[in-house]
Amino acid sequence: MEQQKKPLYQALMEHKKKGPISFHVPGHKYGQIGDFGLDSSFESILTIDVTELTGLDDLHSPEEAILEAELLLANLYQVKNSFFLVNGSTVGNIAMIMAVCSEDDVVLVQRNCHKSVLNALQLAKARPIFLEPEYHPDWKVAGGVQPETVAKAIEQYPMAKAIILTYPNYYGMVYDLKEIIDQAHLQNIPVLVDEAHGAHFILGNPFPASAIQLGADIVVQSAHKTLPAMTMGSYLHFNSDLINLNKVKEYLGIFQSSSPSYPIMASLDLARSYLARYGSNDLCYLHERTNHFKEQLAEIPTIKVLEYPNNQGDLLKITIQSKSEMNGFELQKRLEGLGIYTELADPYNILLILPLLKEGQPYPFTETADKLKQILQHFTYQDKVGKLYMEQTEKVSGLAIGYKEMDHLFVKDVPFIQAHHHVCAETIIPYPPGIPLLLKGERITSEKLERLQHLIMTGARFQGGSHLKEGYITIFQT
Repeated sequence: MEQQKKPLYQALMEHKKKGPISFHVPGHKYGQIGDFGLDSSFESILTIDVTELTGLDDLHSPEEAILEAELLLANLYQVKNSFFLVNGSTVGNIAMIMAVCSEDDVVLVQRNCHKSVLNALQLAKARPIFLEPEYHPDWKVAGGVQPETVAKAIEQYPMAKAIILTYPNYYGMVYDLKEIIDQAHLQNIPVLVDEAHGAHFILGNPFPASAIQLGADIVVQSAHKTLPAMTMGSYLHFNSDLINLNKVKEYLGIFQSSSPSYPIMASLDLARSYLARYGSNDLCYLHERTNHFKEQLAEIPTIKVLEYPNNQGDLLKITIQSKSEMNGFELQKRLEGLGIYTELADPYNILLILPLLKEGQPYPFTETADKLKQILQHFTYQDKVGKLYMEQTEKVSGLAIGYKEMDHLFVKDVPFIQAHHHVCAETIIPYPPGIPLLLKGERITSEKLERLQHLIMTGARFQGGSHLKEGYITIFQT
């Protein structure tokens, strides 16, 4: 197939060339109606913000340009079916989970998953069994799940309807996903993978293998995270003999907007074409530029550029650990003061996501390294101690209160000091990365409380936890 083609983008451009007069939605009428001031940047986007018109196809029943674009996508990733997502990987995660499980079904879930996975399980009223990830003491973050943990879970719950994994983690770390997939398939358990940060992995070495190449049944990717697609633009890839494709389509139809964004969909078409035409010379150039940037950063004595375990991880992610009195949040704020915005910070690290450059494309790496030197020139070396993530002794565990039971319980707010051993009635999520610290229905341990207080003290931001600033947590009254 001709991967250089961009059928949806080209159809959209052809429509724009006609100088159409709008008597249809949306109300801005190709950007003619609105209050945009002197800057025309936003107005120009609206000239291609259209609806399901003749020649532009329909995401929910594609027959023309969108169908062709999705076929090109499936061909590139070598899967049976691929779908454009305009509501982010969130909608893909929800649709794939709803397609495989029903009320009370057991589902094995990597504990450090994205909140959208937990939201889907709550919608389905499934019974999640959590798989504790490996902890990386040098990085002070949680990584992936070990095959031994999965084997133990499958032995305990052979009736599991699916296993849901995150690969890579937010910091670009990977793990032995192939062995886990093989274990699950021996028991006819489908494997669903949130690969939000790995849409580019199919390029091959030096990137890790994609979950698609390793045999996962459904893989969801945020194209907007590492490919040149607009925010919310994502892909869902189906490659299974264990899951009903029509159910996946049905739930995509339920949860995706009935008014999908054409700029987002066109950007997905462009991102696929960009990736398909990414050559070995581009990879060499990217590798060279990235390594040079890391060498520049390594010259700064008060930070440490972290290296992946076994040198297996995402080339587009660089995690910098503070070795000065500043924590990660403080270092991030200093960088923002000089116009450099990082992906996330935690109490120890900041994460940089690099662009998927092609040969000859410039990027201000040297300028960034120079500004980091400027920020840190008056700070002294100070090694960090402590443990942000507390490893759990129980590698396989469930909720203390199931989703159905929660609906019939009262809740109350209690001070942190009184919350120990109670069951949390709200999901508390440091954001980014969007991985819950405390789950609704999960018993509150002293370790989780300690970690929560540490995050608050160092400046983390949260979703959920409406009274955290006042020192209160919402619990179930049992």
